[in-house]
Amino acid sequence: MDSVIVHYQEIALKGKNRPWFVERLVANLRAALGDLEGARVRAIMGRIEVTPGPHAAWDTVRERLGRVFGVANFARARRVGRNIDELANAVIADLNGREPRSFRVTARRADKTYALTSPEIEREVGGRIKAARDWRVDLGNPELVVRIEILAREAFYSLDRHPGPGGLPSGVSGPVLCLLSGGIDSPVAAYRLMKRGCRVRFLHFHSYPILSHASRDKVRELARHLTAYQLTSRLYQVAFGDIQRQVMLSAPPPLRVVLYRRLMVRIAERLARRIRAAALVTGESVGQVASQTLENLAVIDAAVSGLPVLRPLVGSDKDEISGEAQAIGTYPISIIPDQDCCQLFTPRHPATRASRRDVEAAEQALPLQELVDGAVAAVEREEFSFPPRPNAPAAGERHAVGDEAGQPPPDASR
Repeated sequence: MDSVIVHYQEIALKGKNRPWFVERLVANLRAALGDLEGARVRAIMGRIEVTPGPHAAWDTVRERLGRVFGVANFARARRVGRNIDELANAVIADLNGREPRSFRVTARRADKTYALTSPEIEREVGGRIKAARDWRVDLGNPELVVRIEILAREAFYSLDRHPGPGGLPSGVSGPVLCLLSGGIDSPVAAYRLMKRGCRVRFLHFHSYPILSHASRDKVRELARHLTAYQLTSRLYQVAFGDIQRQVMLSAPPPLRVVLYRRLMVRIAERLARRIRAAALVTGESVGQVASQTLENLAVIDAAVSGLPVLRPLVGSDKDEISGEAQAIGTYPISIIPDQDCCQLFTPRHPATRASRRDVEAAEQALPLQELVDGAVAAVEREEFSFPPRPNAPAAGERHAVGDEAGQPPPDASR
């Protein structure tokens, strides 16, 4: 097998915008395979052909294609001529070593001028396989499916198909800023927005050096892992311990958690506007913890002016979220013990139905503008890419907050 045929599904419904979505998917596939010598990607008649190169390991190619959003499924394939004899003979030759209990042939004609219809191709090739191998035909639940695709100048056939993640290609829906805590929930929230085509930037609030740097290290690992899905990422880190200390000294204990969250979203909103992110994303789920009651979420959102706060997990329970975290590979990282800022200066009995009037009254004792300005001015930014690029900035390198505003992602021109 010398090619991989990639199919997309949701993209096909985009009407006049479909070429742009396909172009974005092709660029992302090229980026995902960018370190494989000789890899080529091209769009052909409603599908994409990937030629991995002569030295690419199939396991590597399969793993990477299985993480590219926009891919519905993919299969190793062989390119052959359109002549039915050549096609059938090539298929039969590639069946050596296989002994399925049953099989079927499925054909699709992208070129409707081809002499045989799809059912005729299926009967012709299937009959020859039956004669050569004496396998049982099962149209309902076959163990082996031989897939044939007829294009304008060539044909492809494949024997195995693998699922892709689906969704939309990364980068088509614009940038968002996700508050990444290091727990189980927020990486899953980030993943869901990536799947909808958003370029997700990460923002982590930490309490180092008051607490250990464990949460910072863990969030770096989460960002690095999630980058394998969206190919490029930026992680912003904000020192929050001193801000929490000021809140603790001036605010009633039951209101502290809500006050922390309102300050976080204020800082996040300021940063999001600097980097031109279109929305904030959090991993909150209704009722999961004290700060996530409907009343508290409403009070927290009131601190944001004009920027949407997206909560893709809002109706999910912990088991559902944990299951998805395991599926995408973030769960083992998220459960590593650490000390994050949520554990610092947390009252024993936080308010579950905080009054906006009481919260705003408590904020009168805080220099809100000064706290937000100072946090944004001191933010640290780190870059991640997959596969790692030799000339990419080193992880941990500090940059000015606004220096990437309005710039396209690094792989946008590929």
